[in-house]
Amino acid sequence: MKKTLKNILVTGGAGYIGSHVCKELHKKGYIPVTYDNLSRGNKHAVKWGAFEKGDILDKANLLKVIKSHNIDAIIHLAAYIDVGESVKYPGKYYRNNTLGGLTIIEAMCESDIKNIVFSSTAAVYGIPKTLPIVEDSPKEPINPYGFSKLVVEHMLADYAISNDIKSVSFRYFNVAGADADS
Repeated sequence: MKKTLKNILVTGGAGYIGSHVCKELHKKGYIPVTYDNLSRGNKHAVKWGAFEKGDILDKANLLKVIKSHNIDAIIHLAAYIDVGESVKYPGKYYRNNTLGGLTIIEAMCESDIKNIVFSSTAAVYGIPKTLPIVEDSPKEPINPYGFSKLVVEHMLADYAISNDIKSVSFRYFNVAGADADS
């Protein structure tokens, strides 16, 4: 019998995209659990499910939250996203985005979670040689932000083989909008 996925951990759920994802999950009958350290998110944006304060680099806390909320799948949106800042402070981006991604994947494996949606970036393409950019266009990032996200995509592919992790990566260009509920 196929298990219905209900409890979804949304890392970065207090951010702009994360809060909208939680709202849509709630509307569709899922139970979103926001996991955010609030370094760039806003607690007031968490309206559609439980809130757990925590950092994606803290595997012990991730495991505790996953277990206490009986998490079925993860939507990983927690990342630093400023390209200029990534050039000035590359270690900050590799630590948070790349090592944080690995920490989440390891927590998934230890908790037998098999499904993740990863918020990547169009910055993995770098400067395109042809337009329009399509999914299989060459991935040649030109800054630490793009590299930090591409490495996580590669890790997810490796863990698909070793641990049967199923993932989808979204490569956003620009995100904009407004919501009366925000």
